Amino acid sequence: MLWILEDLSISLRAIGIEAPINYVLLVSRQGKTRLAKWFTTLSPKEKSKIVKDVTQLVLSRRTKMCNFLEYKDTKVIYRRYASLYFITGVGPQDNELLTLEIIHRYVEVLDRYFGNVCELDLIFNFQRAYFILDELLLAGEMQESSKVTVLQAIHDQDALEVEEANEERSK
Repeated sequence: MLWILEDLSISLRAIGIEAPINYVLLVSRQGKTRLAKWFTTLSPKEKSKIVKDVTQLVLSRRTKMCNFLEYKDTKVIYRRYASLYFITGVGPQDNELLTLEIIHRYVEVLDRYFGNVCELDLIFNFQRAYFILDELLLAGEMQESSKVTVLQAIHDQDALEVEEANEERSK
């Protein structure tokens, strides 16, 4: 499955289609935003309007409905995992299935890191959730598709933080 994602990404770039993600939102079933990562420059007012509108659109949809919808000049692609909705906004020409694979890859890495991730993991360890997302995506583009490589980078960062904390205590 990984090589399909990589080949598809390379093939899309070869014909001039980029797959940038404009934003990633993690929203609870109650409508609370648990994570918001923006890859485009927008004012805080525009961001809050998008979050409010997109959250309302996604939460009002039934479970059997399509996971793609249009919002203004973007496509909203979402997937529900347990009590969280993973929502992305992409350009009108971008590949919906590739974006769903990116969402799924993010969830897989979160599951491996946290051991069956839940909403509380993201609330109390939000910095880790952002770090994992930053390892996967760079400027809205898939930077690393290997779960092993992403997890290794995260574990290296954890070890570095422990080492720095130990140095601080020994001073």
